[in-house]
Amino acid sequence: MKENFLIKIVGTQLSEGEKNSIELTTRGSFVRRGESYYISYRETAATGYEGCTTTVKLDGAGRVSMLRFGKAPSELIIDPTQRHICHYDTGHGSITMGIAADEIIADLDETGGELEFSYDLDVNCNVFSRNKVKISVREVQ
Repeated sequence: MKENFLIKIVGTQLSEGEKNSIELTTRGSFVRRGESYYISYRETAATGYEGCTTTVKLDGAGRVSMLRFGKAPSELIIDPTQRHICHYDTGHGSITMGIAADEIIADLDETGGELEFSYDLDVNCNVFSRNKVKISVREVQ
């Protein structure tokens, strides 16, 4: 993977009245294939998924897929048109959860840009958390 882009991810989670935010800045790759954009980066010990690679895909229909490959594989589909049941591996076990998105805002072109989305995560049809993710991508020289 040619890591010639700087990727900044800010994630915010609201659960049971508590708000938690994380920020990750890393190098990775960014490419457009057809009508889809792919943002890929390697996880580190700081994220708890060292040895895994994560790819965020924005497809031509406006859906976002977050795919993690490696020892803790996961797939989350963020789609404002329907709720999806997704598999998530925590590294200590797997859970199945529902993802219901309410907005996806994308301003991406071949040089980078921003992708922002928010969704509710539920377990057994009970909302567990409200999540917002903002990803900025820019080429580094």
